[in-house]
Amino acid sequence: MKENLVLTISRQYGAGGRELAQILADKLGVKLYDRQIVHIAAAKLGINDLSEEELLQMENQVKPLSMSFIPFHSFGTHMGESSHGMFLSESSAIKKLAKDGSCVILGRCGDYVLRNDPNNFSIFVCADDEYREKRGQEVYEGKSLKELDKENEKRARYYDYYTGRTWGDGANYDLVVNTSREPLEKIADAILAYIERVKN
Repeated sequence: MKENLVLTISRQYGAGGRELAQILADKLGVKLYDRQIVHIAAAKLGINDLSEEELLQMENQVKPLSMSFIPFHSFGTHMGESSHGMFLSESSAIKKLAKDGSCVILGRCGDYVLRNDPNNFSIFVCADDEYREKRGQEVYEGKSLKELDKENEKRARYYDYYTGRTWGDGANYDLVVNTSREPLEKIADAILAYIERVKN
């Protein structure tokens, strides 16, 4: 395996992407970054008095409008802070984390931000509706498939808006994995074996 390897993982809600990312990070002995990136970005923007929920709201509220429109939102005393500013700050944080060493980055358009980084290996995690529906009930506090799909629509809108690409399109990733049929541990081992072969 290369000395410096950055895995960027995008995932359908309910497909087990977060768990898979943690398993991969543990197997590689590296850190997993997800919401920490939001806090790093907020610190860079000088925002320190918002709750995590408000920060995530600021990051994710992107209306389905044209690429030429940059949405601005008001959050308490932060009139004029934009989700666009948050995206740029997150991108900067992702590049810095990737430069600092091997890690796993979950979401945050990491695959796009690091698209020109030779050490980046991007993965999209998906699953069939039956599997996601079951996990919605068992893992996500009884969420319905409709609720899971609504979250996916938000993720797709955010990704499409800031990257100009289509979220989940296999052409945008090095590997697409379906978690419906095998245990996540086995899938993680297969991913690492694949990366070993491809990267070396």
